Amino acid sequence: MIVNVRITGRGEQTLVLSHGYGGSQSTWDHLLPHLSQSHRLLLFDWNFHGAGAAGNLSKFSSFAAFADALIALLDQSRLKAVVFVGHSMSGMIGCIASVKRPDLFSHLALVAASPRYLNSDDYEGGFERVEIDNLLSNIELNFQTWADNFIALAIGQDDPVAVEKLRKSFKSMKPEIALVLAKTIFLGDMRDVLGKVEVPSTIIQVSNDFVAPVSVGCYMQSRMKGKASLEIIDSDGHFPQLIASQKLLEVLERVLVHSNKTS
Repeated sequence: MIVNVRITGRGEQTLVLSHGYGGSQSTWDHLLPHLSQSHRLLLFDWNFHGAGAAGNLSKFSSFAAFADALIALLDQSRLKAVVFVGHSMSGMIGCIASVKRPDLFSHLALVAASPRYLNSDDYEGGFERVEIDNLLSNIELNFQTWADNFIALAIGQDDPVAVEKLRKSFKSMKPEIALVLAKTIFLGDMRDVLGKVEVPSTIIQVSNDFVAPVSVGCYMQSRMKGKASLEIIDSDGHFPQLIASQKLLEVLERVLVHSNKTS
């Protein structure tokens, strides 16, 4: 499930940068020049892009398979106590992996992550059921058209460079994988995982993110078993690494300083 693994940078501490739905490792490009000066960086792509990704669709129906793939990668790379930076769906993948193998992680930086997107009486996830049903229907009807509309909302501002970068990675997804994975993400409920996460975490939310509102970050912080802090980036959209990279870097620097003190 993991392809295009690369290691760059220098330093004793290793950061693992894991992209979310529709993205690729290129979404981290703005952060690499700074982070690579003092840290070793492990990057990869989830294999829902390009040729050969559509073999067994069932593996995209559970985040457990993604978590197992992440654990296998860290074991193969002989890494332990990494700082894991997971965007969107990768945030919850990192949480699941940390429950299974806490020795592999020293800190989780969860960027615009969410354990559940569907609203309920006691939980604000950001979406009503009819909205999710329409989203899935549009993906099934015409993924490319849906992707164009979603990207414009997810970027959240007029940034043609960011839009084009994201469009390129989204358009490389297999439509059948895009649909199965979207169902896994938007219909899933992983709130019970939070109470099992003992690895320290920093939950990073964007102040105006239509995918993962600030209320989700507050909920996650209150439910984590281990120590959890909440950072709010004043920006728009779901991809701060593309549109608010300097603000995200400032948060990550605080995460790294804290991680060094506690390791």
